[in-house]
Amino acid sequence: MCNLTSHLFSGNGPSGICLSYLLSGYTPYLSPEASHPNPLLHSKLAEQPHLSLLEQDLEYLCEGLEGRSSNPVAVLFDSLLLPDSDFGFDHTSPLEWRYEPERAIPHLVLGKGPPGGAWHAMEGSMLTLSLANWMELPGLKLKDWMRDKRRNVRNDRATPAEIASYYQHYVSQMSLEQNFACGTLVTSVTRQPSSQEGSPPCWRVTGLQRREGEALGDGSTLSEEVPFSVLARNVVLATGTHDIPARLGVQGESLPFVCHSFWDLEAAISRGELDQSSDPVLVVGAGLTAADAVLATHHLNTPVYHAFRRSVTDPELIFNQLPKLLYPEYHKVHQMMTQQQHQHNNSQQDHTQNLHRSTPSSSSSLPRYPGYLSFPHHRVVEFRPDRKCVLESDAGQRTVVQVSKALVLIGAHPNLSFLDNNGRSLGMNPEEPISCRRNPIEVDPFTNRVIAANGPGMYAMGPLVGENFVRFLKGGALAIASDLAKRQKEEAERGEGEISIDRLMDKCVDRQVTTRAEPEVYLVDV
Repeated sequence: MCNLTSHLFSGNGPSGICLSYLLSGYTPYLSPEASHPNPLLHSKLAEQPHLSLLEQDLEYLCEGLEGRSSNPVAVLFDSLLLPDSDFGFDHTSPLEWRYEPERAIPHLVLGKGPPGGAWHAMEGSMLTLSLANWMELPGLKLKDWMRDKRRNVRNDRATPAEIASYYQHYVSQMSLEQNFACGTLVTSVTRQPSSQEGSPPCWRVTGLQRREGEALGDGSTLSEEVPFSVLARNVVLATGTHDIPARLGVQGESLPFVCHSFWDLEAAISRGELDQSSDPVLVVGAGLTAADAVLATHHLNTPVYHAFRRSVTDPELIFNQLPKLLYPEYHKVHQMMTQQQHQHNNSQQDHTQNLHRSTPSSSSSLPRYPGYLSFPHHRVVEFRPDRKCVLESDAGQRTVVQVSKALVLIGAHPNLSFLDNNGRSLGMNPEEPISCRRNPIEVDPFTNRVIAANGPGMYAMGPLVGENFVRFLKGGALAIASDLAKRQKEEAERGEGEISIDRLMDKCVDRQVTTRAEPEVYLVDV
């Protein structure tokens, strides 16, 4: 199958959903009756109230704004959607949304699973880190939707299962389904040069699409994977960064008792492999997923060793950035990390005895959290086949611990295997793999165009450019939608409409393949 399109997105998580909303004709304006608590921003918006936000000079609007994101358009859009939310205020947004179908830009969103992306794979009962209204998308209040789903919204936070369901409902509620191609696996994104026949350069996107086949007698259905190839003027990378778990790179890390996913822990729990009589579980990492693993294991009364590189007082540690009242479960983990630290007595120790006998740093004779011991400033040196793990402190002192399982939860990397050299050339540091925190894709801050792309029309957004929180990734959608709208207007003024370009692009496609004009933007997932 080979089709034509103008815009293709890779990734159907909240990044792709928000961009699809903006490209479907839903357009933000400054409401005539509204005001913004930032008088300078309000006055700038009021200078040209007849223009939509997509048509305004985003760089000018961003000047002087400060927020929790390093991306200026993310701070701007967040300030307009949730004014002064960092200070606990619930101001009404000064934006009004108008549906203007004549502004719609054809596009297609590709994703492996249903709309919502990685949220469908997250643990369903734990609370999200962000406040519920920070997780919502424009046009549909999450709290209102949650209130319809459960009788009593007692917490400002939602569960991942609720968020995943909300995103899936959002696509249906906003009539965006025709823009989403789920069950697709992108295997290649390459630049297609212009041809001698005059067709313009474009992006070729190839992959596989899963389709349900005939029904079987037992009620199941056969599925098949159909190859596809698409030519696109523009491609947006919005794949997220949860695909490939990060590894320590130490000896024995591939042994069967060493896991790299929270879901491996859940599977072991569901199989009844862990209880209070089990040898301790070693959790490696000091992020929120590691904290979730500590909580889940401790809830079973299974002993826990917890090793991490940072100090418990490090201001960069996520627990030191969270309000205690809003995140009591993570505050509890931080207390455990602080109050029950391993104390070195010798150059090397062998903790093969019951964890309850380990000495906490607290002055109390009885530990407050039985069955837990933290190892700050420690790294894993080796995993051994006999389920012993060697930990080493910053001072070089080693401790050997006997475990039932080891969970290495130190983050993840995006799967950009569909790009040359896994997309390394697109990062801030081309010598390193793409990483949300350490080496994001370098983009123009006001358009999200990829700086090092080997041709125009490639954008990136979301975690790939350093935005982990839904609250701020919406700014990337605004930047891209604004840039595409302005480019489309410029082309129309030059008489370069989509029809003439699509006719030229027809010449790019194999003559033996039936072609049809389709979207202008594609979002890609793998």
